[in-house]
This record gives sequence, C-alpha cells and structure tokens, in this order.
Amino acid sequence: MPNIMKFKPEWLRKKITPSINQELELMFRDTRVNTICQEAMCPNISECFSKKQATFLILGTICTRACSFCAVDKGKAMTPDVNEPNNIAQTVKHLGLRHVVLTSPTRDDLNDGGAEHFCKNVHAIKRMDDSIVVELLIPDMKENKEALRQVAMSGAEIIGHNLETVPRLYHIRSGADYARSLRVLHLLRSFNPTVVVKSGIMLGLGESDEEIKSLMQDLINVDCRLLSIGQYLAPSKSHEAVVEYVHPVRFEHLREAGMEMGFSYIKSSPYTRSSYMAQEYLREGV
Repeated sequence: MPNIMKFKPEWLRKKITPSINQELELMFRDTRVNTICQEAMCPNISECFSKKQATFLILGTICTRACSFCAVDKGKAMTPDVNEPNNIAQTVKHLGLRHVVLTSPTRDDLNDGGAEHFCKNVHAIKRMDDSIVVELLIPDMKENKEALRQVAMSGAEIIGHNLETVPRLYHIRSGADYARSLRVLHLLRSFNPTVVVKSGIMLGLGESDEEIKSLMQDLINVDCRLLSIGQYLAPSKSHEAVVEYVHPVRFEHLREAGMEMGFSYIKSSPYTRSSYMAQEYLREGV
C-alpha cells in the first residue's frame, strides 16, 4: 500500500534534543554498551535519556533478518561479547535503574538464538542486586523450546515478544510467523507460570480495528496480559511506508477494548514503544 501521509499531524511533532542525549551517549560508548534507543532511532530518546533511562541492546547491533519496518542494521552478526553482562550490570548500577529492559536483534546465526547470553545478562544484574526488576524483549528464537525454557527460567520478571502487526501484514516481518510468535508467548508461560508475558504492536500500516481486536483475543488466549500499542514511524524512505497516522482517540478506543477483553495493562498512544515507561506495567497492571 502506498504511503499517503506526507506530513505528520500535530500530535506527532515531538522534538528530539541531541544535547540532552550526549552525557549518556558518551557513557555508553565508554562502557561498550548498546541501546535500542539509539539503534532504532526511537523518538522518545531525549525524554528517556534526560531521566537516565535506556533500553539495552545486547548481542550486538546487527540483525540477521531484514524486516522492512526496522531501523536496526542487517547483515552478518558478530560473536557475542563475553564482557557484555558485566558491562551492562555496571551501567545499571551507575544509572541507578530499578527496572531494566534488555532486548536484542534476531540472532538466527546462534543455535540458541542468544538465549544463554540473555540469561548471563539477567544473572549479572541479579547478582548485583536481586531486587532490580528485569524485563526481556526477545526474538522468536526459531521457537527453540530449550532456549525459551532457559529464558523463561532466567530470573527475569517480565518477558516480552512482539507480534508487531496483524497476520495479514506479516510480509513486513522477514522470517517471522504470526502463529509461531503466539506459541513463543505460550511456551514462556508454560515453562514458568510465574513469569509475566508481554507483547507489542504498531498501528498505521493499514490494519483495521477488527483485525487488532482479533489479535488481542489471540494474545488473551495464550495468557498474555500486558500490551503496548504505538504508531509506526518509517525510519527512512526505503523502509515500509506509513499508511495512516492514527489519531490518539483511536489509540484510547483500542486500549479500552483490550482492557474489557481481559488485559491487565495496556499502554496505547502514538509514542508508545515496547519499553517506553516499562515500569508502569507491573505497577499498574500486575
């Protein structure tokens, strides 16, 4: 579907202030820590960095898949950094974070999809301070059951895996499968019933409310009770085109519909992203 949206509406004119970001950017460079905030060109970066909050990107900055909506670089990934868990833990301590979100690019080149490395990062943080809440946002790991079991038992309190969009639009997710992603969420809960599972989707790609509500029901059916809903913004002209800039009223309508269906907490707004204000989900919804 062609991009018919030439100008952003007033509710999407958030300013990014590079000067606010410099202190944390320098620290992350010195500690050899990556963030999805920088790699995915998140529009909330200045807001979060000003509060000394960030979502860490482990397992490198190169993704082995080529989704057409994502700003993360694609190509041949590097060997995981054995020092990364300690670097992440020390950065968490320096920032004074009480809720830490870790994510990664998809690593289809690794037999376990990166599961062991996720676990090492969780363990490093928990060894430092077990009271810190750790949230993981993982790729599908090719539905490797042993890998997913390891992640589920890692000690992380929340584990997310994003559906991103409705089944009809899954051509934008190279190498992904809607049903498989649902099974991943189900397996995480099956392996560890105490873990809270979370997912996230984007609006603005041409999906209908009926399709979104059907997706929500699919998530309820696999016992996923936390959901983020945000506006898709194309990182460049070469990425998937924006079909619609969705009005905030529709975001609220979908949030209310989802809560009525049984979700514990939904954050739904144009600038919502998977880990944006992540601490709210446990405080408000669980």
